[in-house]
Amino acid sequence: MLKNILVLFDQEWDQAQLRKAALSSNHQYRFFHEGFDLFTFPSNANLLFFDIFRFVDKLVDKYRRIKLDGIISSHEQFGALSAALLATRLGLPTTSTDGVLNAQHKALARTILQREVPDANVAFETFPYTVKRAQEIALPFPFFVKPVKAAYSVLARRVDDFADLREHLNFRPWEKYIIKRLVRPFNDVVERMGATEINGHYMLGEQLIDGFQVNVDGYIQNGKAHILGIVDAVMYPGTDAFMRWEYPSRLPPEWKEKILATSLAVIKALKFDYGLFNVELKICSHSGDCKLIEVNPRMAAQFSDMYEMVDGINLHDLALKLALDETINVIKRPQRYKCATSFVYRRFDGKGQDHFPDSAQLKLLQQFDPNSQLHLFKKSGNELKRETKWLQSYRYACLNMGAETEDQLIEKYRQASKLIGFPAN
Repeated sequence: MLKNILVLFDQEWDQAQLRKAALSSNHQYRFFHEGFDLFTFPSNANLLFFDIFRFVDKLVDKYRRIKLDGIISSHEQFGALSAALLATRLGLPTTSTDGVLNAQHKALARTILQREVPDANVAFETFPYTVKRAQEIALPFPFFVKPVKAAYSVLARRVDDFADLREHLNFRPWEKYIIKRLVRPFNDVVERMGATEINGHYMLGEQLIDGFQVNVDGYIQNGKAHILGIVDAVMYPGTDAFMRWEYPSRLPPEWKEKILATSLAVIKALKFDYGLFNVELKICSHSGDCKLIEVNPRMAAQFSDMYEMVDGINLHDLALKLALDETINVIKRPQRYKCATSFVYRRFDGKGQDHFPDSAQLKLLQQFDPNSQLHLFKKSGNELKRETKWLQSYRYACLNMGAETEDQLIEKYRQASKLIGFPAN
C-alpha cells in the first residue's frame, strides 16, 4: 500500500536509514522532502528568511492536496517543532507542540522538573546573552552554560568565572545575526503559545554534574512509554566533546535501572505524549544520583544503525510506523554484532581538516566493512571559525561500525581510520 511521507529537514543520517526501512516494510513509501540544510551553502541562505509559521502555512496548503499519511523529522533545531505544528494542522499523528516545547525549552524543562522530579534536577538560573555584571547571576561559579534553545551542543561549555562567561558570550556582529536567525522560529512559537517570557535569547546556567553521561532512547504510543536502550557517551579526555557513543551500555545493572526510572519520570513530567525521544543523563558513580542534562523530542538518528546492528531495530522504521500510528511491537533479535559504536573525529587546534578520503579510499572502507557508515562534515572559512568557537572543536567526520566484541570493534576502527587516512584516537 502506498504511503505518502513528508520528511522535514532531513540530515545525513536519515537518507540511508530511510531507504533501509522502506525496503523492509510492507508499505511502499513515497517520500517528500521539505526544509534546508543549516550547514551547507547555498541551502543555509534560507535561514535569512525562514519564518516557521509561514513555512507551516505553505506546507498545509501544499500537502492537503497531496494527502499525506505521515510526517517525520529527526532535526532538533527546526524539524521537531515544525513537524508538530504541521501534523497538528493536518490531523496526523504527532507529538504535541506543548510536549516538544517543554523539552526544547531548557529553562522551562528545568522549571517543570523542579516541581515534578526534583531529584533529577540541578540548581539553575537564566540570564540574557547581554548580562553585564556578575552580581546579576546568583548561581555560583563554576557552572555549565548553554543557550535556552540550541542544538548540537552549540555554545554549551563550563565557565569558571564571570570573565570566562563574558568571553564566551563575546559575539561578533555576524555571529549575533546568525544566532538571532537560528532562534527566531523557536521564539515565535514561545511567544504565540505564551509558555514563558524567557525565550531563546537567554542562557541557562546549570550546576556542574559529575558522572557518566548516557543517552536513553525510547518512544511513547497510546500513552505508554517504551525504552529501546541506553547508549554510553565517551568524551575526549579533559573536554566535554564526544569522542564516541557505545551501544549497548557497559554500565552496571543497578545503574541502568536508575537511569531508566529517571528517564520515564522525566518524560512523563514534560508531558511528552507521542513519538520517539532521546534523554541525556549523567549518573554519579559515588552517590548513584541520576541527573537530567536534556531531552530531545525526536529520534537520535545517529544511533539508528547502531540499534539495527545489535538488536535488528531500525529507529527510522519505528519513526515511520509512529507517523502512521501503526501498532508497534518491538522485538530485539540477536544479530551478527554484539556491540556498535559511533566514532567522532575532531580537531581542537582551530584548523580545518586538510585531508578527506577520496573515492578509492571510500571504496576500500566499504570493502573492509560494508555495514559501516561514514559521514563527512567539510567546513572552511567562517563556518569553520564559528564551529570551533561555538563547540571548542571541529567535528569533521563520524564513523559507525559494529563488531562481536568491544576489542574487535576498536581494532576495526583503527584499521578503518588507516584506510581513510584519519587519525585513530
